[in-house]
Amino acid sequence: MSRTLLLAEQLISRRSVTPDDGGCQTLIGERLAALGFACETLLYGTEQARVTNLWAVRRGRSGTAGKLLAFAGHTDVVPTGPLSAWTSDPFVPTHREGQLFGRGAADMKTSIAGMLVAAEEFVATVPDHAGSIAFLLTSDEEGPAVDGTVRVCEWLTARGERLDYCIVGEPTSVDALGDMIKNGRRGTLTGRLRVIGVQGHIAYPHLAKNPIHLVAPALADLVATTWDHGNTYFPPTSWQMSNIHAGTGAGNVIPGDAVIDFNFRFSNESTPETLKARVHALLDEHGLTYELAWTLGGEPFLTPIGELSAALSDAIRANTGITTELSTTGGTSDGRFIARICPQVIEFGPLNATIHKVDECVSVASLEPLKNIYRDTLHRLLT
Repeated sequence: MSRTLLLAEQLISRRSVTPDDGGCQTLIGERLAALGFACETLLYGTEQARVTNLWAVRRGRSGTAGKLLAFAGHTDVVPTGPLSAWTSDPFVPTHREGQLFGRGAADMKTSIAGMLVAAEEFVATVPDHAGSIAFLLTSDEEGPAVDGTVRVCEWLTARGERLDYCIVGEPTSVDALGDMIKNGRRGTLTGRLRVIGVQGHIAYPHLAKNPIHLVAPALADLVATTWDHGNTYFPPTSWQMSNIHAGTGAGNVIPGDAVIDFNFRFSNESTPETLKARVHALLDEHGLTYELAWTLGGEPFLTPIGELSAALSDAIRANTGITTELSTTGGTSDGRFIARICPQVIEFGPLNATIHKVDECVSVASLEPLKNIYRDTLHRLLT
């Protein structure tokens, strides 16, 4: 068994359902400390929802500054759902047909294992490396994400720590390891719209105001609106409804209000302010009486083609023969926080086909190439 696979299994066996770390970072910290990393544990949140964060750094060449490359990731996993739906215990690493099964196998404990073993092999080969290597790990990525990476980034800023490159171990590959890396992510902006009408008997509509009827033309216009056209890196901004609720449950009552939940996934061609203004203008144009609450989940971030993407792409090609694709698709990640303090942030990890699913798994054969890609990227940037 490879050291990468063994560590991946050890991490999967720890029940680290968000925000619980399950002891993963203790195991990782002990191995990093043995390499000469200075490890600091940062605890945030409440006693009932304690978040564990790890910042570990190894300075190169007698402590000289140089460039700093950070590996970032999360040790927490999403809940399993009904255990009866799983073929095997999600916290007992299990092998079937060349796959390693377990919660976190793809998202993202194998990435963390690959990063750690890559650092061990790199330091063994180049103990006096240029620049610095760091690990930024949290147990709050799959949860609210308020006491994890974002708090560590604020802490790093306050003490003047500079990051030059960051590789986030999110599962980005689609059909084969390395076929896609993320050099950015779209922003996310959520709205809860409450359209106010007048409740009444359905047989006397002239005595009521049906909010469903009132809002329907506005919703059609929102669906048909082109918010922007995207650009070379980002697809066009999208607007999608996720929930509509109205009514008392009775078939003869016109409801007094209707509530619609919606979300923007937006490119850097739009801003939260411009999107909000356009929605309000459209609703006002339709003469609606409404309330609208906004939640900004994250701004878009982008790393243009540069040193990090080139080094990672070259390492992928050398180990897999694949020419990778740069993409900004998918959901949000902690990269949005790290991008505030680091000019080059790239996400790369194993296949994402089974993440958050029952019987989550990763190909055993992909673990060593994954580790080698992380290690070779270190060689390309820090030697």
